[in-house]
Amino acid sequence: MFWWFKYYSYVCIVKKMKRLTTKKKVMKNLVKKMTMGFVVLALGSSLSVVSAQGAFSTGADIVSSYVWRGVPQDRVVTGNPSLGSPNIQPYVSYCIGGLTAGAWASTSFLGNVKEVDLYATYAFSSALSLTLTDYNWNFAGNYFNYGSGTDHVFEATLAGTVGSFTGSLNTMFAGADKLASGKNAYSSYAELGYQICPEAKCFVGAALNESPGVYYTSGFGVTNVGLKVTKSIAITDKFSLPLYGIVGLNPDAKSAFFVAGITL
Repeated sequence: MFWWFKYYSYVCIVKKMKRLTTKKKVMKNLVKKMTMGFVVLALGSSLSVVSAQGAFSTGADIVSSYVWRGVPQDRVVTGNPSLGSPNIQPYVSYCIGGLTAGAWASTSFLGNVKEVDLYATYAFSSALSLTLTDYNWNFAGNYFNYGSGTDHVFEATLAGTVGSFTGSLNTMFAGADKLASGKNAYSSYAELGYQICPEAKCFVGAALNESPGVYYTSGFGVTNVGLKVTKSIAITDKFSLPLYGIVGLNPDAKSAFFVAGITL
């Protein structure tokens, strides 16, 4: 009789231990699920904050010809019967806080210009910003080649505003910007602008050093002097089309240009 009582007591203890173990497992699973839930909720709330603070943007310009810093961008195309062809220049960007990252491109209607640029701008304030740009207008090789022989050109730009004056200093510090010797050219460009009125701005810009492949200068040279005038054309009561015209000179190249554009 005694042995049966001991066996019964053992069986009861084992069953209780199994129930306790099962309860512990259930509690552990519940704690894990609750922890995972809180993590997901926390990540979700942080992502929603980022999404609420950030903003995507896109648009495009259509220009009568592509002139950049006083230099026509299809001037080096051989066998082109119509230099200065119209271009469409789209962009996409994402802005969060003081940081803006995006892509900008230009393609001519004749297909003789193709450029895709990536950039990131950080605005320290409304009056001062720093931009890093990855240019590619050559497309002679693999676009994803960022090593030796790359088509890309990398530039740093410091831009500022003081009252009605704007200024920028731009230096290409790496990539395909080369001298004839094969060394980096460090092509640099500075520009000063003045907002005459809300519709008109004058500007003067110069290459600061020898730049055989970008500004086509043998040293310091003023490449970009001009006036930009903007006007908004009302299409409907709720839609207007921004139009602008730029008339300019490139004293270093002894040339002139006139560009008309619309912003979409």
